[in-house]
Amino acid sequence: MTLHSIIIQKLLSTNAHLGRRVAAHHFKQYTYGFRNAMAIIDSDKTLICLRNACHFISLLARQRAAFMFVNTNPLFDEIVLQMTQKIGCYNPNMNALWRMGGFLTNSSSPKKFRSRNKKIRFGPTKLPDCVVVFDTERKSSVIVEAAKLQVPIVALVDSSMPLDVYSKITYPVPGNDSVQFVYLLCNMITKTFLVEQKKLGLLKDDEDQRERIDSKKGNGEKVGLIEAKREIDSKDEILVVPYESLASISEDIAETKMLLDKLVVVKFNGALGTNMGFSGPKSAIEVKNNLTPLDLMVDQVESLNSKYGCNVPLLLMDTAETHDHVQKVLEKYSNSKVDIHSLSLSQQTHEKSFEGHSRKDKLYPSSDHSVVFLSLMKSGTLDLLLVQGKEYALVVDSDNVAAVADPKIFNHLIQNQIEYCMEVAPVPSIDLRNSLINLRPGKFQLVDITQNPTKQSGGKFKFINTRSMWVNLRAIKRLIDTDELKIENFSSLKEVNDDQIISRGTAADSAIQFFDHTIGINVAQSHYLPVNSTSDLLLLQSDLYTADEGILVQNPARDNPANPSIELGPEFEKVNDFQSRFKSIPSIINLDSLKVEGDVWFGAGITLKGKVSIVAKPGMKLEIPDGIVLENKEIKDVADI
Repeated sequence: MTLHSIIIQKLLSTNAHLGRRVAAHHFKQYTYGFRNAMAIIDSDKTLICLRNACHFISLLARQRAAFMFVNTNPLFDEIVLQMTQKIGCYNPNMNALWRMGGFLTNSSSPKKFRSRNKKIRFGPTKLPDCVVVFDTERKSSVIVEAAKLQVPIVALVDSSMPLDVYSKITYPVPGNDSVQFVYLLCNMITKTFLVEQKKLGLLKDDEDQRERIDSKKGNGEKVGLIEAKREIDSKDEILVVPYESLASISEDIAETKMLLDKLVVVKFNGALGTNMGFSGPKSAIEVKNNLTPLDLMVDQVESLNSKYGCNVPLLLMDTAETHDHVQKVLEKYSNSKVDIHSLSLSQQTHEKSFEGHSRKDKLYPSSDHSVVFLSLMKSGTLDLLLVQGKEYALVVDSDNVAAVADPKIFNHLIQNQIEYCMEVAPVPSIDLRNSLINLRPGKFQLVDITQNPTKQSGGKFKFINTRSMWVNLRAIKRLIDTDELKIENFSSLKEVNDDQIISRGTAADSAIQFFDHTIGINVAQSHYLPVNSTSDLLLLQSDLYTADEGILVQNPARDNPANPSIELGPEFEKVNDFQSRFKSIPSIINLDSLKVEGDVWFGAGITLKGKVSIVAKPGMKLEIPDGIVLENKEIKDVADI
């Protein structure tokens, strides 16, 4: 008998597989079937969820996080009490007044009750980092409060749980809330805590020993540096929330209109296309159906305004190098219904922010959002937006053509009073290897997020910063008024070597450290489509993506959600050369990878599938004929076609 079979038998012995007579539609993913009009829960899926929950608890326990265990079923009292006493965590059952509403939301100002003999302090002294609920059906109010405060929730769920409660649970554990199964769950949590506490104890002993040695040597400076690094590391982390876990927007159009009237979209136009042989800004390069990234954003904002009757303005942030070109492009929008304003970053601010940087950096000033903040304040635009009732800005980088002004994300920020939110996408190499990252909220270090993804990013990073950020305008004004948000603070963070991963500038947006209530939203990889080379143009101009109301949508006929890897040789480097070498863009819906080198010319109606490599020998002109289908081919001369 295998170990897996033994564990499944243990779960079956606790009656964890017995559900209710009614199985909600969203719970059917955990059910195995029905027997005697009763839902049977799949024990394999229960085991998977149980492992995920314990893994998440172990990560928090390793960081000495605060836990709160909630139970109102008297049958479980003794089990939960023994567990909390053994691991030394807060147990609200010791306080009979905890059932009152606002237990979590009012924790910052606890209520006090005076009796004849003593004063009772109500509520925990601080918010927990995780809430574990053993009887979810009875305590939906705690789940609502914890979800409102973005506190992760681990909870038992059964087949009859309503969707509005289930959707707020971060780590659901499907199963029957029998005494045996609750005992098994508590036992696993206890063992998880004890293992992590043992590891922390060993680590603490080692650190104490090192500090004693350093103190004997008189090396107090080194100890100070270690403590300073710990303090920085504790600040440089962010809660990343999956997009799928966000609540849907209201179906009431009037309510959504009021929501979107608080939004302004800011798009950079500072990145030049000189590396692709294009003299103007990247936002003016045609990427899809003769549409430029700027056209896509205008169409997207116009669609929002038309659908909900709102007024979302579009601000374009230009530099001295791109301003004149953008003004010519904007002439075709003279009759557009979108309120478009073009602002030029001040030359003084631009030069000061990039003093000491290479000329290459100056061509791409959009990577530093501090310039935009200061320019908005200096030009008076920020004050004007606040007077108009705007509360949030979506700042979109010029390199990413797949950025979306998503009302669902905006609604989440408004409801939870988030000041700063960055959209991140999973690194392609980690997508299948660790799907838990893409499905569950969790705290990650900023060094896990890269701004400049490469082929080697998968080994060092977990996420890619899409450079689409949502920021509260009043928070910007507060920081600028108090002189906290200034260029000197940003540039000092980047005075490190380029190969140092710990640099905040290379890991994630350096502005995040100045804001309170910050989060990351884990969006799909299709929301990050940069235009850095003609290889990216081939991807965008192909049949793999279609433009729908300014939003690029991946073709549903493709089975693999990840984009194919495309490498075009130096012969395709310039935009004009790229366009001349393709009669029409090949179909790449089923393409995994493409490598092209040498003097290669493509005909019309070509289909590429699987892994295709086309390498022409030096001095050879290789023409791919019209209408051919290449699947898992390696071509070096005409005979290989």
